[in-house]
Amino acid sequence: MRQCAEKEGKCVRCEGELPFDFTMAFQPIVDLASAQVIAYEALVRGPHNESAYHILSQVTPALLYRFDQACRVRAIELASRLNMRVPLSINFLPNAVYEPEACIQATLEISRQVGWPLQHLIFEITESEKVQDKQHLKRIIDTYRGMGFTTALDDFGNGYANLDLLTELQPDRLKIDRLLIIDCDRHPRRQAILKALVGLSRALGIDLVAEGVETEAEALWLGRHDITKQQGYVFARPRLEGLAESTLAARLTTLQQAL
Repeated sequence: MRQCAEKEGKCVRCEGELPFDFTMAFQPIVDLASAQVIAYEALVRGPHNESAYHILSQVTPALLYRFDQACRVRAIELASRLNMRVPLSINFLPNAVYEPEACIQATLEISRQVGWPLQHLIFEITESEKVQDKQHLKRIIDTYRGMGFTTALDDFGNGYANLDLLTELQPDRLKIDRLLIIDCDRHPRRQAILKALVGLSRALGIDLVAEGVETEAEALWLGRHDITKQQGYVFARPRLEGLAESTLAARLTTLQQAL
């Protein structure tokens, strides 16, 4: 790993303007047991609702660290402006963090400016390549948890976010990838894996969140098997610079009653 460009407690490599504009869409994370929205995930979008790919394709290696910091700041600014009352979940690439204490300064500063509680920040670890330095990732997680943040391992069960990471890491949450959720209400092999994950999460003291839930049948099967924290199109699609529609509350109550 290259040396951190830290200067006076800040990461110089993370400062400066980006050559493109972007914004955020927000998708709710719900708990069927309480029929409530428990968090929102910030998802990068173009200013005219262009896809995440459209924005990410413009992020060169030289812009990676600056973009990572800008996403955090934009998400917190928008969440505060929207009067969000639940925790905010932000994705980050561990390879965009050199020294956790230095690279978190912009996040701390904007949180102070808008009055965002640090305990209402969730950092989702997104892996686009295999982790080569687990100790570096562990240091990030431990540092963030020590500051009062919640940490989550995203896309668990797909690609590089797999069981071997849990031998050394202690995230607060595992977000189960959509590949394990598809047709879980009628797919015995997926059911067996999901039930095993429930037992594993209890043993390790980690919460589970099911991602990509797209049907009521999937949502109810998961809820009946103790995976009540969920996220997906069946509840709400990401909304550009906005929160979920008011109709979501009634939908959650209906699903809660059907558990």
